[in-house]
Amino acid sequence: MRVSTPVGPVSWATVVVANAVFWPAWTFAVGYAAARMPTARFDHDDVLTRTRVRERDGAWYQEQFAIKQWKDRLPESGAVFGDFAKREAGRDAEDMERFVVETRRAEYAHWGMAAGAMLTVLWNPWWAFPVNAGVGAATNLPCIAVQRYNRARLVRLLGRMRNTHV
Repeated sequence: MRVSTPVGPVSWATVVVANAVFWPAWTFAVGYAAARMPTARFDHDDVLTRTRVRERDGAWYQEQFAIKQWKDRLPESGAVFGDFAKREAGRDAEDMERFVVETRRAEYAHWGMAAGAMLTVLWNPWWAFPVNAGVGAATNLPCIAVQRYNRARLVRLLGRMRNTHV
């Protein structure tokens, strides 16, 4: 069976294979690019990464999504692309500050990965965009939530550490 796409009629198999190849390749490319961006780019919050009042230092994520119960089950690829693995981070302020920076980097990477759905309109039929947007959201929004949850908690903990060491 053939479907009409922006590039003309193609088979279902072609569309499925194109999407199956695109998503892992796009995810890898965005992760690779994010890992190579200067750390200084992520050393402060901006309009995207700043904590919102409703997040209540991460408590909102636990209340709404029970995030503590599943966050450690998500795959971690920070060490694949860069030199920082959260599971190896220490509990000193320097490691926690680096962890905060890496949560920003990862959040940007996952937003970029999810945005890949916009590119899929180039070879998919019009009705496949919601499917691809769903794939982008389902595979990246949980990761974004974990980054925001971890960052809010770490920033609060770092504030406490600084206040007790002053």
